[in-house]
Amino acid sequence: MTKKKSLGTICIQGGWEPKNGEPRQLPIYQSTTFKYTTSEQMGRLFDLEESEYFYTSLSNRTNDAVSAKICVLEGGVGAMLTSSGQAANFYAVLNLCQAGDHIISTATIYGGTTNLFTVTLPKMGISCTLVNPDAPAEEIAKEFRPNTKAVFGETIANPALTVLDIEKFAKLAHDHGVPLIVDNTFATPINCRPFEWGADIVTHSTTKYMDGHAMTVGGCIVDSGNFDWEAHHDKFTGLTEPDESYHGIVYTQKFGKLAYITKATSQLMRDLGSIQSPQHAFLINIGLETLHLRMPRHCENALKVAEYLKSREDVAWVNYPGLPGDKYYELAQKYMPNGTCGVISFGLTGGRAAAAEFMDKLKFCSIETHVADSRTAVLHPASHTHRQLTDEQLVEAGVDPSMIRFSVGIEDAEDIIEDIRQALED
Repeated sequence: MTKKKSLGTICIQGGWEPKNGEPRQLPIYQSTTFKYTTSEQMGRLFDLEESEYFYTSLSNRTNDAVSAKICVLEGGVGAMLTSSGQAANFYAVLNLCQAGDHIISTATIYGGTTNLFTVTLPKMGISCTLVNPDAPAEEIAKEFRPNTKAVFGETIANPALTVLDIEKFAKLAHDHGVPLIVDNTFATPINCRPFEWGADIVTHSTTKYMDGHAMTVGGCIVDSGNFDWEAHHDKFTGLTEPDESYHGIVYTQKFGKLAYITKATSQLMRDLGSIQSPQHAFLINIGLETLHLRMPRHCENALKVAEYLKSREDVAWVNYPGLPGDKYYELAQKYMPNGTCGVISFGLTGGRAAAAEFMDKLKFCSIETHVADSRTAVLHPASHTHRQLTDEQLVEAGVDPSMIRFSVGIEDAEDIIEDIRQALED
C-alpha cells in the first residue's frame, strides 16, 4: 500500500511530474493557443468531449499544474485558478446562483467580499443575508429560504480573526440542502483542511500566504466532490439540467464529481474571463514550494508579538486565535491545532488617533494594503480595506474603528517587537 505524501512533499513536488527529458521545474506555457492537426479534434475539445489544451482562457498546462497542487493540498477532486481571490469567491457563488437566488454569509469576512455580496450581487438579482458566526445554530437556521443556494464563511476572518465553526455551518448548510463554501486563505491547507470538517468548496486568495512574497495576485477554487447535486436536482439546475451552450450537456451526468469545477471552468471562465496568467501561476508555484516552511514561522512569530502586545498597558486589546485566552482559542485548537496564521489585530488605549500615530512611527514594519506576506505589514482597516463600510457594518464585520491589523512576517521576531516598542514609546 502506497503511503500518502505529506503536505510538505506535495508543496514541493505536487502538480508537476516531468517525464524523461522534460524540465524539472514547472515551465511557463506562455501561449494563448495550442496547435491541432484536424478540425475534428478541435471540435471535440469545444464540445467537452476531450480535455486537451486548446486555449489558455479555459486551460493552460502551467495553470493546471498549480491548481492540481492546491487541489491535492486541500484534498479535493478538482480546482481552477482565477485572476484574484475576489474572482474566486465571485465564481464560487455564481456557479450555483442566478437572479432570484439567495446566499447566507458570516458577517465577519473581508470588507471587499462583504461589498461583493451586499452591493454587487444584489445588482445581479442575488441577495445575501449576513449572520453572526457566533450565533446559535437555531438562530442562523431561521435565515434560510427556499431560494438559498449556498453558505459562505472564512476559516479565519480578515481582519476580525474570528474562527469559523466549520462543523456547525456545514451541518446547517447540509440540513437545508446547500453547500458550504469556505475561504481558507488565512489558515491555508497547511493549518486547516476544511473538507475534513464538512465544507464542500474552498476558495483562496493565492495572493496571500500561497504566494507569500507579494509578487502576484491570484485566486483558486477547489471542489471537494462531496456534495450530491443530484440529490437536490431542482435547486441546482445549472448543474443537473442541460446546458444548451454545450449542446445539452448535463454536468452531473457527464462529469460526476467534477461537475461543479467543470461548469465553473467551461462556462463561467469562458463567458466572464478573470483567467490567471501562466506567468503568475508560475510565481505562485514558487511560493507554494515553501508554504509548509513559512506558515509555522509566521505562527511562531505572531504568537510572540501577540504575547508582547498583551503585556503592554497602552494596548487596550489583542485578538489572536493562537493566543491562550483568546475568544476563539478553543475553536482554533479544534480546527488548527498546529497554528492559525500570522495576522494579529489590536487596539491602543488612545483609540483611532493613536493607531495612526503608531503606524507612522514604524520603521521597517510597513504600511501596506497587503497581508500574509513574508514581510511584516500593518494597516488600519476602518481607514483602508473596510473604508467603504458604515460604522454599523464595521461593527457587524467585527472591525473596531481603532483596530490595527498587524501581519507578522518571517523576519526575526525580536526585531519586529523592537520596532513596535519604539513606535509606541519614542
